[in-house]
Amino acid sequence: QAHLVRQGSDITLVAWGAQVHVLAQAAQAVAEADGISCEVLDLRTLLPWDVQAVTSSVAKTGRLLVSHEAPLSSGFGAELVAEVSRRCFLSLEAPPVRVCGADTPFPLVFEPLYLPGVERIVDAIRATVRF
Repeated sequence: QAHLVRQGSDITLVAWGAQVHVLAQAAQAVAEADGISCEVLDLRTLLPWDVQAVTSSVAKTGRLLVSHEAPLSSGFGAELVAEVSRRCFLSLEAPPVRVCGADTPFPLVFEPLYLPGVERIVDAIRATVRF
């Protein structure tokens, strides 16, 4: 079952593992700087994943941002976005967004550039809310 990390009303942020902490930091940053209220969900498991928790949150906020460390292409975020788009189509105020790793091999020394950090997520939150 997904864990509600932070309640919000403007956008739903979904992640699992270490990326949840990055989303929580980004949510705090946009709340302080822009007054954007982010709901943060920790998926906790991928199979099965808590479809009800995610779709209920998206139906409330009208927006979705999924973030994970894996490459964008063929990542699990695509599955989340597809299912949420199908179930919440009429509730969406903006296209769902994925903020993920790059679609390229990378040396570990460049991991901070590869992984989705707070700045990339903050930019995506702002763009999605302003859509």
